[in-house]
Amino acid sequence: MTAGNSTHTNRLSDATSPYLLQHQHNPVDWWLWGPEALAEAKRSNRPILLSVGYAACHWCHVMAHESFEDEATARVMNELFVNIKVDREERPDIDQIYMNALHLLGEQGGWPLTMFLTPAGEPVWGGTYFPKESKFGRPAFTDILREVSRLFREEPAKIEQNRAALLARLGQAARPEGQVTIGLKELDAAAKQLGNAFDTGNGGLRGAPKFPQTSLYEMLWRAGDRGGDPRFFDLADFTLTHICEGGIYDHLGGGFARYSVDEHWLVPHFEKMLYDNAQLLDLIAAAWTRSKNPLYRARAAETVGWLQREMTNETKAFSSSLDADSEGEEGKFYVWSLRQIRELLGPDADYFAAQYDVTEEGNFEGHNILNRLKHLPRNMGAEGSPPADEARLVMLRGKLLTEREKRIRPGLDDKVLADWNGLMIAALAHAASAFDEPKWLDIARQAYDFITNNMTKGDRLGHSYRGGKLLFPGLASDFTGMIRAALALNEATGDAAYLHQALVWQAALDRHYANPGNGGYFLTADDAEGLVVRPAATNDDATPNPNSVAAENLVRLAALTGDDKWRAQADRLLENILATAAQNLFGHVALLNALDFRLRAAEVVCVGPDAEAFAQEALKLPHLSRIVLRASSPEALPPSHPAQDKVKAVSGSAAFVCVGERCSLPVMEPGKIAEAIKAMS
Repeated sequence: MTAGNSTHTNRLSDATSPYLLQHQHNPVDWWLWGPEALAEAKRSNRPILLSVGYAACHWCHVMAHESFEDEATARVMNELFVNIKVDREERPDIDQIYMNALHLLGEQGGWPLTMFLTPAGEPVWGGTYFPKESKFGRPAFTDILREVSRLFREEPAKIEQNRAALLARLGQAARPEGQVTIGLKELDAAAKQLGNAFDTGNGGLRGAPKFPQTSLYEMLWRAGDRGGDPRFFDLADFTLTHICEGGIYDHLGGGFARYSVDEHWLVPHFEKMLYDNAQLLDLIAAAWTRSKNPLYRARAAETVGWLQREMTNETKAFSSSLDADSEGEEGKFYVWSLRQIRELLGPDADYFAAQYDVTEEGNFEGHNILNRLKHLPRNMGAEGSPPADEARLVMLRGKLLTEREKRIRPGLDDKVLADWNGLMIAALAHAASAFDEPKWLDIARQAYDFITNNMTKGDRLGHSYRGGKLLFPGLASDFTGMIRAALALNEATGDAAYLHQALVWQAALDRHYANPGNGGYFLTADDAEGLVVRPAATNDDATPNPNSVAAENLVRLAALTGDDKWRAQADRLLENILATAAQNLFGHVALLNALDFRLRAAEVVCVGPDAEAFAQEALKLPHLSRIVLRASSPEALPPSHPAQDKVKAVSGSAAFVCVGERCSLPVMEPGKIAEAIKAMS
């Protein structure tokens, strides 16, 4: 084996990603992903060590501090490997390929992702966090480095066999075989199976850690909406309530942390991700339309307040994440002692402490995470504590927040990601309608305008923007997320420009990302930088898979444009990908939710001079199961639009409701729209 070039240096100072810049002073000879790094691996005949992480990842920081900042470890890495560092948020396409490879090796996934590749970039073996020194039966990182390097030098046949098998299986995953039939009956059966796995004492799936898996809760909510069984609604609401009152929620500043390490939603990993908050805000808005739970209104308003205060940059778009750590300690920014509470709140301290679980001994490593879990029912159907004096608590929380603002803040990853922004823009549009908060719509529009004006080239989107630099071309997730955002804004405002832009982006998505093998989409564009495999996963990650988002988008496009080709395209995608989903239904929950939307969504066409009054009433219904179209006159629609007949059918104003390919008689009063939908469902 040829030794590495000793003149190599850390190249991350050229990066735009805050995560990569955090590693620019490591003694590791880091490369950015690209042709140059792969060429160096081939030239020097060294394998590649690929390290994937993200700025808000706690254990990424731990491994960096233990190993990547250590001179001795770095020397081994530099001698034996070409080392490539990737920000998974900036390059989810790379992350998806190698995370999938790790799963195929039978290893549990997560970040940091540490993969060993051939000089051609082909995956061989990997893991996640590796300790610097051997402990708990796990080998030391340098021992692993030397053994993998030895295999490359001394047993290349084993490497080749492993690599070939991996690539073959990756290729098979992109070509699902056969067709399956999944309809409402199967959706109901899956929802019952899911409900049986839920924790009736805390909400969410049983056990720990607990992630806010909004697609699962949405699946339960949809099952309740489908069959009217309140137990499904109760499970979803019970879970959302615990999340909203747990330590995973920031009771002073608003916003939800990434996940809870315990089963009670008490102790979070304190990082806050834009995509988690977008998905929770979206589901809370839908749940509010049914339950009118004041807790949901409060949490929605507080989370939007956090979004404006801490996550909206000077461009009016949204940053990606807040770190878990400050001053080198996880959660330090967020926790309190009883002494601090007493010093700040004086005679109100004991009342506040009783409401938010603040004690002398603490509930987290000697500190206190504010939460209200002790005031909730201990089991499904039980009664919780009487309501607190919310006005008094608002005043006391304000005092603590003012004091907290003086602390050293966690790091902010301020890059703008088109896909995550799309999720939040749509959530804001949905929440603005549900809660009658027009200012939230303005926040959504500003972010949307920034992306359309600064993160596009022609009809195509980029993925990541920071410091005036755009990572281009974007991913399928950017297109599906921003199409979702445009359609949500179109429904909320009636502005046809949003629908037009959605169609432009959909055409570009179909042109550059279409996967003819399953009617869905590759993650990367046909003219993007070449990778070992073009990612084509269909399962959900922390966000819904872009194929699932695309399926719902296509159904909405069919209703809003009146062009059935979009519905046919949605059906093709759903039918083909369900062949894969049938083998792993709960890895494709967002696709099942899209199927439910395809089969049951209520299309509400509001016509006549008072169409807007009907539309505003329809927008109060849960966005998970409705599409709203305005047609104040025949001229407001294309001549071929089937709603033209509806406009001509009444002399005044009315709403027409279609559910499951059946349409109602005209609804002549806005307040009767919900009743008409219920009757048809």
